[in-house]
Amino acid sequence: VQLQASGGGLVQAGGSLRLFCAASGRTYAMGWFRQAPGKEREFVAGISRSGGATRYADSVKGRFTISRDNAKNTVYLQMNSLTPEDTAVYFCAARVRESGDYVYIVPGSYDYWGQGTLVTVSS
Repeated sequence: VQLQASGGGLVQAGGSLRLFCAASGRTYAMGWFRQAPGKEREFVAGISRSGGATRYADSVKGRFTISRDNAKNTVYLQMNSLTPEDTAVYFCAARVRESGDYVYIVPGSYDYWGQGTLVTVSS
């Protein structure tokens, strides 16, 4: 499975962006992670195969929304009220190992990763 992430860019604080991640095949759980300069990769949001379950990092809860369209093999991350602390390269990840309808927050639970899309939030 190949993952193609897009939608990143430069936005002012308080603005919004919508990230897209298109998968070339069927996936189970999917997630978004981010990595800021000099920091480790961190979990941002995850969604179960059906889309019925989601989880968010505390730092983005209430501002970001993850969703998916299984007919299009695409997952989205709507990011609102962005702050400079959200500046990072955002990676989408997909789990293709057969599993239940769960959300995964650990990077090792995912099998494939996209190339990353840069989000820069100016103050």
